[in-house]
Amino acid sequence: MPLVNTIEMLKEANRHHYAVGCFNVDSLAMVQAVLCAAEASRSPVILSFSAGSREFMHPGNLKALIETVAQDITIPYAIHLDHGKSFEICRACIDEGFTSVMIDGSAHSFEENVAITKDVCAYAHARGVAVEGELGGLDAIDKNDGSHFTNPEQAKEFVLRTGVDSLAVSAGTGHGTQKFRPGEIPSLRLDILKAIKELLPDFPLVFHGSSSVPNDLVAQFNRYGGQLQGAVGIPEELLKEAIAINVSKINIGTDFRLAYVGALRKSLAEIVDRYEPRHFLAPARTAAQKLVSDKINRVFMSANRVETNKSNH
Repeated sequence: MPLVNTIEMLKEANRHHYAVGCFNVDSLAMVQAVLCAAEASRSPVILSFSAGSREFMHPGNLKALIETVAQDITIPYAIHLDHGKSFEICRACIDEGFTSVMIDGSAHSFEENVAITKDVCAYAHARGVAVEGELGGLDAIDKNDGSHFTNPEQAKEFVLRTGVDSLAVSAGTGHGTQKFRPGEIPSLRLDILKAIKELLPDFPLVFHGSSSVPNDLVAQFNRYGGQLQGAVGIPEELLKEAIAINVSKINIGTDFRLAYVGALRKSLAEIVDRYEPRHFLAPARTAAQKLVSDKINRVFMSANRVETNKSNH
């Protein structure tokens, strides 16, 4: 226990209308922040690695590193590959001990996406690993025709033909700090989620690019040397509406990293008589942990979903 795949984790979230937070981490300090916040809140959680962060943190040893950090953790957590672009990267992560992988074939044709996702599912499921697919474009802020949004009928066909355990959909969220055009009123295509729910009643959907990019985080980041302009995030009330429909996993990268790096910038600027890295990294870890705790308790509503059971300690 507590390292698990995400299959039952997301099914449970879908049944009870909450979301599991998936946080993009780049260091063991960030891993600690996520796990400690989830443990304190009794919430399931997902540690997410991009191909770049996996490479930075030493591919092959990630599972062992995390399990060492997590030896006192009792809540269920998963180690997840975010936006795997090929069968090969997914296979490598599965072989290294990841318990969940995302195969992102959204840049391919529908048929090619189905084929590569099906191959990943076959390899992963034989080894007890969960698979997330993607259908629709998440980086389409300049598209006006709506062609990047997920088609509900295609979503049903995609799920049935591939066997994926969850599906990342495009319904208005997006990566980065600027998720909408200047002056545009933030909105989500909740009708798409409802249509998919009609076709796939108990199937968990995933939102990527769901950071709210709050003004206070941007302000601190900029105050100590950052230069982020025009940041516009996803209103948290809209995320709550999506969760109430069928979004069971929400990815947070920008907010988490802004909190961490903003606090790191501040400590580097203000602490002038120390040179040991821990004095600068500790405030960053604390800020990131606070951010995770806030998302879990106030937005995702996943707190206190894990029973306290010291026998699993």
